[in-house]
Amino acid sequence: MPVTPTDLDALFAARHSCRGFRPDPVPRPVIAQIIATARRAPSWCNAQPWQIVVTSGKETERLRKALRAQADKGTSAPDMPFPSGYSGVYLDRRRACGWQLYGAVGVKKGDRAGSARQMKENFNLFGAPHCAILSSPAELGPYGVMDCGGFITAFTLAAQAAGVATIPQAAVAAFAPFLHEHFGIGNDRLILCAISFGYEDPHHPANGFRTDRAAVDEITDWRE
Repeated sequence: MPVTPTDLDALFAARHSCRGFRPDPVPRPVIAQIIATARRAPSWCNAQPWQIVVTSGKETERLRKALRAQADKGTSAPDMPFPSGYSGVYLDRRRACGWQLYGAVGVKKGDRAGSARQMKENFNLFGAPHCAILSSPAELGPYGVMDCGGFITAFTLAAQAAGVATIPQAAVAAFAPFLHEHFGIGNDRLILCAISFGYEDPHHPANGFRTDRAAVDEITDWRE
């Protein structure tokens, strides 16, 4: 049967950024199928600039330990500049998401130690058994990066369809020099993000909230 718009909308609605995973590994054939589906994302001139390193088992634990050490040093150097700021509705949405998360895990306003502790969970990969490090050729510039955004969406939706939870993480990419060395990724590629993934722990408090989305008319300028 063909996939209907309702089916697709339900898949999008079910997907969320998971911040608490079970330790159970995802079978290799399931991961391979997720990647096989995600590779069908559209790209400029069909360049397909995405390349991923996927960790499992001891390699995920090795990455987790090393990332925590890098975070403790506090010296970040992303390959791409992070946003220079958030203003207006973008700041409102960012704050709303942050306070939903903090509320779910019991961090109150003013609890800087608690918010810092939750932020560091990024470098624990939220306990996920797998991590994908995504990169794009530097020579393709913003268009390669844009294409990889499509791959991230496709990967997370393909995973959701397979019952696998995900969270794309820019925070991990803040330590790009370390990731280049750790995985032997050439400097001719830009490290864009990590996608931690595995089976969701439905009882983890960080998974107990959902963000909302702007209405269609709020993001659309109709010209008729």
